[in-house]
Amino acid sequence: MPHLNTVELTSRQCITKPGDSLDTVCFIESGLVSLVVEGRDGVQLEVRTIGRDGMIGHSALLGLTRSAHAVIVQIDGFGLQAPTSTVIDSLECPKARAVFHRYLHRCDMELAEAALSAAKYSMKQRLARWLLLCQDRIESNNLPVTHDALAQSLGVRRAEITDQLHVLEGLHAIRSTRGNVRILNRALLIDLAGGCYGAAKDALEPSAEATTGRCPIHQAPLGFPDPLPARAAAAAASMLG
Repeated sequence: MPHLNTVELTSRQCITKPGDSLDTVCFIESGLVSLVVEGRDGVQLEVRTIGRDGMIGHSALLGLTRSAHAVIVQIDGFGLQAPTSTVIDSLECPKARAVFHRYLHRCDMELAEAALSAAKYSMKQRLARWLLLCQDRIESNNLPVTHDALAQSLGVRRAEITDQLHVLEGLHAIRSTRGNVRILNRALLIDLAGGCYGAAKDALEPSAEATTGRCPIHQAPLGFPDPLPARAAAAAASMLG
């Protein structure tokens, strides 16, 4: 499609750093990236994950020109990159603007849910939530993540992650092997996560156009969660020729 270039996403790759210019945005086609906040003392924490239902550089939609956070690849994949100016121009299209605005609202909801999870829920519940979100993002029962990566994402010691994975294995919710976590019982994980998973998802009902047809970029059925920015990009590309 016009204006879109394929880019490879490699595990542990730092896509953007705080202060980097937002010259381009990237619509994730596969893989998983983390939005990471960094304190003045260098302490880092993941605040959101982004998969094929999201984009890198969403702050540009609000008129910002520089990244406030780091973006680091967790799971290999690829994305479709577009000049920020093209995406900003696409906001003149009502359909594209509505889709992007819905996505921005979803980002806000997910940040709020992450804060609630970190403050009020147990480590087991937070881990269950993270695994569910990862499954949502990459659309696979096999999550190629290490104990170290999970510890960094959740801001805890590796030993604590190992202990909690053993608990989830004992409940037959998952199977953890070297470099991979396989989800065996999604319904059980949802029960274990309790109220810290699903609020952001449930708050946004599918739009009428999302219930039928196929995404013109991903060629996947349009439902929820759906590749919202990609649909907006498709509308923009169509408008801009």
